[in-house]
Amino acid sequence: MDVLNVHHNFFATQKTKDIAFRKAALRRLQKEIVAREDEICDALYADFKKPRFETLAAETQFVLAEIKTQLKNIGYWSRPERVSSILANWPTADFLFPEPYGNVLLIAPWNYPFQLVFAPLAGAVAAGNTVVVKPSELTPNTSKISSEIINKVFEEGHVSIVEGGLEVSQQLLNQKWDYIFFTGSTKVGKIVYEHAAKNLTPVTLELGGKNPCIVDATANIGLSAKRIAWGKFLNAGQTCIASDYILVHHKVKSRFIEALKKHIEASFGDVAVPSEHLARIINQKNYQRLKSLLEDQNVIYGGITIDQENYISPTIIDEPTLESPLMQDEIFGPILPIIGYETEEEIERYVSHYEKPLATYVFSRKKSFQKKILTKYSFGGGAINDTVIQITNKKLPFGGVGASGVGGYHGKSSFDTFSNKKGIIKKANWLDVPLRYPPYKVPDFILKRFKHLF
Repeated sequence: MDVLNVHHNFFATQKTKDIAFRKAALRRLQKEIVAREDEICDALYADFKKPRFETLAAETQFVLAEIKTQLKNIGYWSRPERVSSILANWPTADFLFPEPYGNVLLIAPWNYPFQLVFAPLAGAVAAGNTVVVKPSELTPNTSKISSEIINKVFEEGHVSIVEGGLEVSQQLLNQKWDYIFFTGSTKVGKIVYEHAAKNLTPVTLELGGKNPCIVDATANIGLSAKRIAWGKFLNAGQTCIASDYILVHHKVKSRFIEALKKHIEASFGDVAVPSEHLARIINQKNYQRLKSLLEDQNVIYGGITIDQENYISPTIIDEPTLESPLMQDEIFGPILPIIGYETEEEIERYVSHYEKPLATYVFSRKKSFQKKILTKYSFGGGAINDTVIQITNKKLPFGGVGASGVGGYHGKSSFDTFSNKKGIIKKANWLDVPLRYPPYKVPDFILKRFKHLF
């Protein structure tokens, strides 16, 4: 595509390697987002009735916080980092020298269509790259305002946005990029990885999985239910780090379910009436997929669907089997399976049944139990006695492991993700030890002791 050639030419000018240039671009972006925040909220509401509070908290303000972090630290992060030398090379000065990869392709999803364009974009720009953004075609209103912002803020060839569907994504992936950043499903992530492998292009893949949430008998049941309900039904469950199923100890299961119902009603009122505080399912295809998952399930709360609204109420399913369609793939909607357990072996049966998830949550007062879950199971990130909040701290990298993703970002991790760190040694000229040069005259017994110099 011609857009890549334009970006190649722009990067070749070396403009993006100037820290002042990067900061100026980020400040313009910051200013434009602040100026158009109400319009951004309206766009997300038009796309899938996302509540204004959720747009402000999880989209615009989240991005503004990321930009602020990049602006505050970009000068420091961009400096060569001094590392200790080794005696064998003495006298030297050794450095890690960060440089931009070059031309980045950023493919964003529909569930957080503003945040997942502009948060990684801020890191890529801060690191000195050019960026081509492919937003989701499923959120046309958000894509439109994102395009307007990018076209106004950035110079041609620095950051561009290319709208379109699957065919456009395929055309972009067929090009040779210096870095690819993708957020989406594991299935599509594998396709992106295949394309990247053809050119040995490094990638970050932010994917998903069956995120477990474990509630033991010592947990604060009322508070646990409140926090789990919030994290699960945020964005109508269309969140890659939402709890996908709950494993709750049999001793507290009935109390937990009652507390969960209570907090759902406190948040959304009568679930038969679509709430203004609950987003809708993004489109009919995803709505019908979720609706079909409710068939032949033991629905103990909710389960209300309204076709013309793409509305699925917050729903609790009791004891689905591992063979159930509900338990095969990531749900990605406001449907929450509750499964009782008695032993830790039963926890392992469920958690180990699936690929490594993007998130895991544990609710417990027992430090030994918390530690056991955190150390026994591999996952991208998580929280103890809360859900979802791990993404809010810019000092923590956000990313998956195994089938849930490759690499991480946010804060300094974003800058590092989009930077290649060159190892550089600067050797002094005032001393040159002749031992390394042929003809080799160093006895073996002396050479074998050189390991102490490394």
